[in-house]
Amino acid sequence: MTDSGSGKMHDGGSAEFRPHAFDPWMQPELFRGVLTRRFFAFLIDLVVLSIPVILAVIFIAVFGVVTLGLGWALFWLVSPASVIWALVYYGASLGGPHSATIGMRIMDLEMRTWYGAPSYFVLGAMHAVLFWVSVSIFTPLILLIGLFNGRRRLLHDMLLGTVIITNSIRAPVAQPSRTY
Repeated sequence: MTDSGSGKMHDGGSAEFRPHAFDPWMQPELFRGVLTRRFFAFLIDLVVLSIPVILAVIFIAVFGVVTLGLGWALFWLVSPASVIWALVYYGASLGGPHSATIGMRIMDLEMRTWYGAPSYFVLGAMHAVLFWVSVSIFTPLILLIGLFNGRRRLLHDMLLGTVIITNSIRAPVAQPSRTY
């Protein structure tokens, strides 16, 4: 996907040009401090993700003591359940009405597609998967890519066609007037 947009085919065969909804030259305030805020939002989300996992480990440990060691056989469930929990958390929160995780909401960020649409569940889950895969394969140094583009996008943002913006700067959408 290029940085200038994508073409979409109509039924007539001509390509419709969709420009990026967020221009770093026209709206630099949308991207100011985004990388720093993303870092702290990530740390907050790690805490949110780890609390249920820690509680589950404590429960299994106590359950194992009560059952004289039989309950400790449940420890094998912790790893796959943690992965499923993380995917559901990122999918539901990024695909929710705020298009942001709890950490992103605290840090006043939101995720949008490159053409401005809100995120959805599968996009949110894939965002988390591609983040962990890219950091695992290319080392955390791959995160430096955000310093070299105007939209402060990371590799997984570029691959998925998403952009993280500051939420409070964006102009609010006017609500329709009531007819009663």
